[in-house]
Parts: sequence; C-alpha cells; structure tokens
Amino acid sequence: MKLRLAVPHNLVIVFSIIILSAILTWIIPGGRYERQTVEVNGIERSVIVNGSFHYVDSQPQTWQIFSAFYKGFINMSHIIVFVLMIGGAFWIMNDTKAIDVGIFSFLGFTKRMERFQPVRFLGVNNIIITLIMIIFSLFGAIFGMSEETIAFSVIFVPLAISMGYDSIVGIGLCYFAAHIGFAGAILNPFTVGIAQGLASVPLFTGIEYRTFCWVVITVAGILCILWYAARIRKDPSKSPMFEADEYWRKKGNSHIEEIVYHTPVSAWVTALLTCIVLVLFAVKFPVTHLSVGLSKVSFPVLPVMAVLFSIFSFITLRKSIHFYVLNILAFTMIYLVIGVLGYEWYIMEIAALFLAMGLVTGFAAGRKPGETAKLFVEGVKDIVSASLVVGFAGGIIAILTDGQIIDTVLYSLSGALKGTGRITAISIMYVFQSLLNLVITSGSAKAALTIPIMAEFSDIAGLTRQATIMAFQFGAGFTDMIAPTSGVLMGVLGMARIPYTKWLKWIMPILLILVLIGFLLLIPTVTMKMNGF
Repeated sequence: MKLRLAVPHNLVIVFSIIILSAILTWIIPGGRYERQTVEVNGIERSVIVNGSFHYVDSQPQTWQIFSAFYKGFINMSHIIVFVLMIGGAFWIMNDTKAIDVGIFSFLGFTKRMERFQPVRFLGVNNIIITLIMIIFSLFGAIFGMSEETIAFSVIFVPLAISMGYDSIVGIGLCYFAAHIGFAGAILNPFTVGIAQGLASVPLFTGIEYRTFCWVVITVAGILCILWYAARIRKDPSKSPMFEADEYWRKKGNSHIEEIVYHTPVSAWVTALLTCIVLVLFAVKFPVTHLSVGLSKVSFPVLPVMAVLFSIFSFITLRKSIHFYVLNILAFTMIYLVIGVLGYEWYIMEIAALFLAMGLVTGFAAGRKPGETAKLFVEGVKDIVSASLVVGFAGGIIAILTDGQIIDTVLYSLSGALKGTGRITAISIMYVFQSLLNLVITSGSAKAALTIPIMAEFSDIAGLTRQATIMAFQFGAGFTDMIAPTSGVLMGVLGMARIPYTKWLKWIMPILLILVLIGFLLLIPTVTMKMNGF
C-alpha cells in the first residue's frame, strides 16, 4: 500500500510557523534597533537607525500563540477588508459573463482581419494568441486575475483545440498569461498594492520600471506559447495531451451559443445615474494634478472621463449589457489610476471603488438587491480563506515582535550578508520568496508574512524597499504555476482535464526561463537609479 502525503492547509502551515516562532523566542536573544521617522517621497515612515542595535531582555512566548491571532487580525484588518471587498465585487461582475462576451467579440474581430495581406503573413491565429495573452496578462498585472481563470479554461480549451492546438495552449491563453502578468504586476492590488502598503511605500510608485518588466515577461511568455503552438499545429500527435483531448474534440464548443445578448432597462437607468455622479465629481474637481514619479501634470481629467464614459456607455448599451459591463470595468481601471496618481488614493479608496463597480454592475444586469448581495457574499466566501491567512500571518509578526527577536534576526541576516553585495542579497530574497510560494500561494498572505520583515531588512542591506517588493512579486507569480497547494492551479487543470504531472513536465523549462528573466530584471533595481526606486 502506497503512502500518500497530504499537503497541509495554509492555516496549518501558518499556525506551525507561529509555534516555531514562539519556540525561537526561547532560543534567540532579544534585541532592538532604534528607529526614527523620516519623510521619503512625501510620506513619513519609520526606518532603522544603522548601528543602533543592542540586546535587551528576552520575552519568551507561550500562551501568546493564541492571542497572536487576535493581534494579527487587528493589525491586518485593513488588508483583510480590502481583499474581501475586491473578491465580492469581481464575483458580481463575473456573473454577468461580460468578460466572456468581450473575448469572443475580440476573436470575431481578428478573424475578419484575415482578409488583409499583412495579417495573413503574420498568421491570424498567432495574432489571436498574442492579443488574448496580452489582455489576460494585463488582467493579472492590473487587478490580479487568478481564480477567474478557472471559468475561462472551459472556454479557451475547446477554442484552442478547434484552432488546431491542444488543451495546454488553451490554458496558456488564460491561466498562464494571467500569471505572467501577475508576476510582472503593474497595479496588482493583491501583490504590489498590499506589499507597498505594508512597506510604507507610496502606492504604485515605480510604475515605469514595473511596466517595462511586465512587457519583457509578457513577451517572453507569449513567444514560448507561440513556439509550442506552432509545433503542435504542425503535428498534433506531439502534444502530451493528444489522446486525452479527444474528450474536447467530441464535445465541441456549442456552449458558447448559450450567452443571450440583451440590454435591460435597469442598465440604462444605472448608466444615467452613474453619468450624473461622474459629472458632479467633474464639477467639484475640474482640474487634477497627476503625479508620476517626479513628474507632475495638471489636466481636466475628470470632466474628460465623464464625457467619455457617457459616450461609450450609450454605444455599448445599444449593443448589449455585456459590453456595458466591460465599459464599467475599463473605466474603473482608469479611475483607479487617476485616483492613485492624482488624489493619493490608498487601500480604503481603491476598495470603495471596486465595491461601487460591483454594485453598479449588479444593478445594471437587473439583479435584485438580494441577488446582488448573495453574489457578493459568494465572492467573499471564495476568497475568505486567503483573508484568514492574512490575519493569521499577522500573528507571526505579533509573536516575533512581542518576543523581541525580529531585530535580532534582522541584525544577524544583515551581518551574514554584509560582504556578499546587494545583488547577492536581492538574489537570496528572490529565492526565498519563490520557495515560500510553493506552500503559501496567496500573494496577499505572503506579503503579510514577509514584507514587514523584508522591508526593514532591505534598509539594513542597502537595498531599496521597491527592490524588495519586486523580488516578492516575481516570487509570488512564477512558482504559483507549479505549486500543488494552489487551488487555482488544481482547479484549472481539473477543468481542462490535464494531469498535474503532464503540466509540470511541460511548464518546468518555461518556468526556468521566466525565473532567470526575473533575476536579470532585479539587477537594475540595485545597480541603477530609477523613478520610484
């Protein structure tokens, strides 16, 4: 009889770390750095005073492992509420099937482009693959799409097979693309947003270099998929899923026709009310002062956005509610950027924006208040485990802080790495985050667990906190695609009927390439002076 090793739940892992942390308070001597408040990039933050470390009396922890949970939830409450509100809002939007409609309309448009000679030369399928992957990579980079790719897998797998590819290409179009975008995050609130908040870094600063990293990582990922897709299209029998994909070849894609295009009266009413609200905000804030890095520009952006939203709402409502919901999503992202760059929005404001997006979407789709509330609760349920891990992870910091050993650990690590150089230090952080992601796959939970420590360690090691955050976001994205503890990965593979072993064998060479690219992209963060770093 073969023994099967059960993978422990994330909460079990975190609780084990809390116990280990409590044990360490009996072993590691207490110590403390002096801290001072300084203003950096227009905000105040507490930083370690170099050379001020001194030993203090130890505070061994025992029963405090239980009170640490309470302290962790209190300390991380703003992050927990933020995650829950976003999860509920996007669940409401996903219920409308608007993103499905947008993707299929996009495919139809590219098909019609085949009559042009340049398109035929490049290959319409290559263009479709590239554009779809860019869209999903943007979804991952901007709002952290992950769980939603489970639903898209049953759409893109049959589409990929009907185009002459296999189920792996179908997963590549959505899941793989979203996760390379997740790693090269630009505005991802679950990784960059939370990590910068925990590290006391101005929200979404460093966007210029992050955008460059996203482009490099996305291009590399697309080239890998295009190479594999061309190989399979030339000889489908080379696919490791050739026999198993017979299920999809027989099933076809008749489920696509189930989407009904319509525009309820509630959508028109919601659009009118939303336009009125946006006009009122435009009147109150006629000019916005946008700050990008050290650059500032004044522009009547809110009046322009109000006009554009009104025009695009009218156009999309005449087509279908689905296109109007896509219009809401697009302008939500635009207003997020405007709020962050022009009005110093933080987690509270962004969470409120996404909540408004979800409610407007639900009412526009004709959902009754009770139905919208039910959908919101379902979305919260879907992501509540990650929120719990965030709170429990805060308990680890509470134990280490109350035990007076965090500064001692930081002092020891900085002493061990002082002679290794900054590139070695950032490399060790990158490896650590990548390995930790194999057992704690939630980006927000891992940020809560590591960033408070790593941010202060970066001050000691001579690294910018932005560089530390980038090591975290790369580590939180790449190895997610092989983690057997990832519910999203297992859900996607289950929907696509791809065995984990076959997926692992296929993804490993590509993953190694992406990890290497990530390392190369980290080097400029410690060797060059860039905006936001």
